[in-house]
Amino acid sequence: MFKGLLSDARSIADRDPAARNTAEVFLLYSGLHALIYHRITSWLFKRKMFFLARMISQYCKFRTGIEIHPGAKIGRGLFIDHGNGIVIGETAEVGDNCTIYHGVTLGGTGKDIGKRHPTIGNNVLIGSGAKVLGPVIIGDNVMIGAGAVVLNNVEPFSTVVGPKARTVKIKGSKKPSIELDQIHIPDPISQELCKLESRLEQLEKEILKQKLDI
Repeated sequence: MFKGLLSDARSIADRDPAARNTAEVFLLYSGLHALIYHRITSWLFKRKMFFLARMISQYCKFRTGIEIHPGAKIGRGLFIDHGNGIVIGETAEVGDNCTIYHGVTLGGTGKDIGKRHPTIGNNVLIGSGAKVLGPVIIGDNVMIGAGAVVLNNVEPFSTVVGPKARTVKIKGSKKPSIELDQIHIPDPISQELCKLESRLEQLEKEILKQKLDI
């Protein structure tokens, strides 16, 4: 477990420009502290010590502002930046080398049973305030924009944005969680306006052609 946490700390230090060294990450980063608590609670949960696992996870929530259910499966190299307000549900799964910003929820919709929470692939970046709800599958190398609400599966290498998330780009960055680029995201409103403008030009040409034929 210690080797895994050391690897997580080094991954965070490499990706966060504010981190000066691995020791600083170990001592001061609440995101890493939440992962440490989760490794403990996950071990307890798997051994059916549910009450103790939940008690420690709630203490972690109090200390870090990050709530990760002991039953959640978290991969290696997760970078939780700032972290305050993050909620990860019981049946959620997070792949390797993902980045999650503050205010993110990996939650349920309240109508599912069994697998109720999202499955997140590898190298996924989830922007601040985003909500991924239900047993949806988010493919590898996906970027979810800040404030997006994702209720459907997302294909690998996609970028999704908006209050009702929609795909605005496919085959984008290979590893958005490593590059941390949240600026160069297509504007869905601009895309729709371009489509309308193109359609309008086409209709004008058809009307002009009909007039000339008359």
